[in-house]
Amino acid sequence: MSQAQSVAAHIVWCVIALSIGAACAEPTPPQGSEPAPTISTSASSPTSSSQRSPGDRANIADGYGNAMVLRETERAQCSMRKFGDCVDAAIDTINDNIARFLVKIPLLALALLIVLAAHWLSKFLANRLQWLRIRSDNPYMSGLVRTLVRSAVLLVGVLIALDLLGWTPVVSAVLGSAGVVGLVLGFAFRDIAENYIAGILLGVRRPFEPGDHIAVEGREGKVISVNSRATVLMTMDGNHLQLPNGLVFKSVLLNYTRNPRRRFDFLMLIDGSQSIRRAQTVAMAAVAEVEGVLDEPAPSWAVVEYGAAGIQLRFFGWVDQRQNDLGKVRSEAIRRVKAAFADADIEAPRTVYHIVTNRSRDAHELGAIIEPLQNGGIDISVNRDIDLQVAEARQQSETRDLLTPETDKTSK
Repeated sequence: MSQAQSVAAHIVWCVIALSIGAACAEPTPPQGSEPAPTISTSASSPTSSSQRSPGDRANIADGYGNAMVLRETERAQCSMRKFGDCVDAAIDTINDNIARFLVKIPLLALALLIVLAAHWLSKFLANRLQWLRIRSDNPYMSGLVRTLVRSAVLLVGVLIALDLLGWTPVVSAVLGSAGVVGLVLGFAFRDIAENYIAGILLGVRRPFEPGDHIAVEGREGKVISVNSRATVLMTMDGNHLQLPNGLVFKSVLLNYTRNPRRRFDFLMLIDGSQSIRRAQTVAMAAVAEVEGVLDEPAPSWAVVEYGAAGIQLRFFGWVDQRQNDLGKVRSEAIRRVKAAFADADIEAPRTVYHIVTNRSRDAHELGAIIEPLQNGGIDISVNRDIDLQVAEARQQSETRDLLTPETDKTSK
């Protein structure tokens, strides 16, 4: 093995000794070894470089190189001699760490007890929010408040335990980096954060209750629940429909259940030769007799269109959704009106062509098919069916109405 390979091997062994955790001290030259020759290049040398001959300068360079090689060789040999000392230093370091760990075992046990006590206390307080007077009637908000209380109490316990162990600087560094991480995650999971915040706002504002019949963006169903991500509906077909909370919060929401009184309507076609007044009288009487139709607001009607296909009449009625089903009452009203029209010989439109050969008609026939010309008894007043309900809703509203101007103090 050459001298260079020997030096390299000694250096590798020294690196291995350093990797076990011990710091090798700077070796000193062994006793009995000759000191490395020194070369003085100062200006105080009795013979300057300009006065030396080329041979002298070559000898000085060779001596300097030999001195460097000798020094590296002695240093590597010294490192090998100190390898045992490096191992001993590493073992001492491990023993010191173990000793310090054994000394901290009581503190670790106490810190663990503090964390367990904080965990138990967080669950105890979360299940008894009425003691803190922060309980909410909304199930979603109650769950959110319980989670916040549990997390806050547990976090305090963990901080106390870490402070007891002297790891508070580590916690400060982690919390400092958590802000940056939270900002990055906020951008990455923007939709999830939006739905979560929208769920909280829906829980605070409560535009609907569980079981309410609502419609959002053309999607209709009854509310099952509101979780951290979506509003869960049950469609009229019995399917589960999940709408993102952000969509529900930003969209136009129609609540059919909030007002117990709801209006239904349906169309009826009669032949163009029939009397509208007579059809209206018969239909209104039939609708009023249907069980579930409210007397106040009373049933009403309107002519939609008069054309070649016949006369379109639209009839309206009101039901109380808390006691009767809207669809069933509407179906019964249509059946009653159809039966009443059949009894009164009020015919539906027919695709029949009539060829008139004699235009003379008797007085009885003219009176039966021609509309009366008098205007007496016709109701053309403004429809106030909904006004009373709007007034009641405004009185029951608990939020401040931004459309109502403030009363002038000077007028009081």
